[in-house]
Amino acid sequence: MSISVHQIPPQTATEPLSLKQETCISVQPVRKSRELGEFVHFPNALFHEDPNWIAPLDVEVKRFLSKKHPFRSHGHAELFVARQEGKVVGRIMASDDPRYNEQHDSNVGCFGLFHCIDDQRVANQLLGQAADWLRQRGRTSVMGPIDYSTNYTAGLLVDGFDSPPRFLMNHNPPYYERLLSQWGLTKASDLYAWWFDRDNGIDQKWRSLVKRLAKRNKIVIRSMRMKQFDQEVKLLGELYNQAWDDNWGFVRMTAAEFRDFAHGLRKFAVPEMMLIAEVDGKPVGIAITMPDLNEALAPLNGRLTWRGLPIGLARLIRRMKKIKTARLAALGVIPAYRRRGVAEMLIQQTFDYGKDVLDYTGAELSWTLEENDMINRSIERVGGDCYKTYRIYEKSLSEPPSA
Repeated sequence: MSISVHQIPPQTATEPLSLKQETCISVQPVRKSRELGEFVHFPNALFHEDPNWIAPLDVEVKRFLSKKHPFRSHGHAELFVARQEGKVVGRIMASDDPRYNEQHDSNVGCFGLFHCIDDQRVANQLLGQAADWLRQRGRTSVMGPIDYSTNYTAGLLVDGFDSPPRFLMNHNPPYYERLLSQWGLTKASDLYAWWFDRDNGIDQKWRSLVKRLAKRNKIVIRSMRMKQFDQEVKLLGELYNQAWDDNWGFVRMTAAEFRDFAHGLRKFAVPEMMLIAEVDGKPVGIAITMPDLNEALAPLNGRLTWRGLPIGLARLIRRMKKIKTARLAALGVIPAYRRRGVAEMLIQQTFDYGKDVLDYTGAELSWTLEENDMINRSIERVGGDCYKTYRIYEKSLSEPPSA
């Protein structure tokens, strides 16, 4: 595909001066390993003074972006980097998932992994290049930030900037909302992240209610059987797709995608926090909770080695033993068994084990859709506090591009 180099007009006196007034911004696809390194490392340089930024591991980001990632067996993606005078000033990924469009009878592509200096011109060029790539693939609208699909990291942080992100959740400065809005993107949906503090214990009256519901509906909660890992992963994947199938923006994960996710999680998973709910022996719901690896990653700046020595790896292993928070990343019940106390039982058992056995001080449940009143009310009843909001945007690609 052809990539244009755009000559940018001078800024007005009211515009931010994060770039020189007369400057040329180039946006080019990532082709070489050096360029991939620039793409991966750019956020670390951009947010080095942000106390809440936590860099993901470079090796994991590169694995996610690899053409061997299971998403690439059915979907497509392109990485772009923006430069000014040779210096990286922004990045973006455009992705196209035919399975999503087939499932939803839509014609949409996605942008994700968006990071940019505070300059509207750079943002416009990055978003415009992603839009052009999607148009060339025949797509007529764009959604994001979404990294491949909503099964992965999604949403722009628009509220709750005063605390670090939990594992596999986005973090960005407030000005990103302005950059996306001024390009013409509008809200498609908000996603909520909920915080559970161990000091806000589950109300005893509510516990009694859940106990009665569990007895009446014959609900049994069990942990994942690690000795039967492959069979359990298959079961979890099937439950996951059934439970989320009617959610906005959801696309069913392939068996390979879920297996890849599970094998990545296996490295540090706590089996007692990987829960399956059964009614009369039939699996009907899941709750997947993982230690918040970001606690351990915080000082590593994304690196496991320094000058060839595994210093970062040693620090990571040592710090993982001291993790005190968690993220409940998946909580779902298949439609026929909702409103029976299954979700509440899963939350209660997760909370109790994390608090009483692992001595966790708190946990995030993320994310839930703003329109999912049923699950949001259940979370509130258990004591969850909605403390972060992420937003997914959309735009028709038939609209004229922003200047």
